[in-house]
Amino acid sequence: MAVQDKLSAVLIKNAKPKEKPYKLADGRGLNLLVNPNGSKYWRLSYRLAGKQKTLALGVYPEVALAAVRIAVVDARKLIKQGIDPLSHRRHEAARLGESSFKAVALEWHKKEAGRWSSDHAQRVLDSIKADVLPVIGGMPIEKIEARHCLTVIRNIEERGALDVAGRAKQRMAAVFRYAIYTGLTTHNPVDALKDVIQSHKVVHRQALSADELPDFLRDLDVYSGGALTKLGLKLLLHTFVRPGELRAATWNEFDIERKEWRIPAERMKMREEHIVPLTDQAIAVLTELRTISGQYDFVFPGIRDWRKPMSENTLTFAIRKRMGYDATAHGFRTVASTIFNETGFRSDVIERQLAHSERNKVRAAYNRSQYLAERREMMKWWSDYLDTLKSSGVVIPIGTGYKKIIKAE
Repeated sequence: MAVQDKLSAVLIKNAKPKEKPYKLADGRGLNLLVNPNGSKYWRLSYRLAGKQKTLALGVYPEVALAAVRIAVVDARKLIKQGIDPLSHRRHEAARLGESSFKAVALEWHKKEAGRWSSDHAQRVLDSIKADVLPVIGGMPIEKIEARHCLTVIRNIEERGALDVAGRAKQRMAAVFRYAIYTGLTTHNPVDALKDVIQSHKVVHRQALSADELPDFLRDLDVYSGGALTKLGLKLLLHTFVRPGELRAATWNEFDIERKEWRIPAERMKMREEHIVPLTDQAIAVLTELRTISGQYDFVFPGIRDWRKPMSENTLTFAIRKRMGYDATAHGFRTVASTIFNETGFRSDVIERQLAHSERNKVRAAYNRSQYLAERREMMKWWSDYLDTLKSSGVVIPIGTGYKKIIKAE
């Protein structure tokens, strides 16, 4: 058996308590102490100045194997220099105060969260807590090196989550940039990790084709799954908002008399209020939804807990698993955008209704009011178009102007 790195995550997790405490050795003096009560403690045994000493390195699973191995390497460097890592730790703790990566990351997140939707802010925080903090969270920000950040990335890659690894790298880099701005460190170790993320073929969100729409609409009418899911897909088709914006919709956002759905800025990806003109078809769906969820805050409350919105996977699961279409709920935006552009609607109007970013803030404010009348007309055309597809199954040829289509119908 090799001298170093004897332990594995599976072996540690499966280590059962015995009548007496026992140790599992990893090499380089690192041991996992397993107590009769099931608790597991990391310990580093070392000699300095002729004396045998023990350094506590944390509790498993709060401190993961990858993180504790980094700590061992750092402790061994100090020992070679004749420095007692235990005394060094006490000195550093007193000197550094709250400059651990965890403290800086949480402060950075608090500063940035105001620019994001609440859902996105929570996802960022959850990912940092799950993937980054277990490895480098307790380390002083200025002591973290590229190899430490690389360990974070490789741990994520090992489970095949390459997109997650890329986002973790970006977020670590952002935390270090914030630390530089606030004078807590002078370098960003993530800068040395260019091109380290494993490459993989990008798989884009899949959308229904225009030719599939008639069959999909008819299949949806006879969908035998949950009523909220069926109506959710119908409302999504007629509004093509982002699925997350639909799932978290609350009844107080809808003004039926004005035929408007106003999604507040804090729920939008771009942090701007978004107006969705409601067609007669969309209002009919909402009227039916009122009979099911009108007593709740959420239009689409969760099955197990009505105080939370519908699960994020529900709509796409229904499309793929129950209806058998190779598409996602988000793909409705793609198919609508494609048909609008190929039919002849103005691109600015389409982009505004899709709630895409407008970098020029003055122009953005102008567009919100200037395009509303055109957006109402476009949305009415879209709902009528969907009804025509469902009843006739005829897909309008590409390149036909929308005014001609309306006359043809």
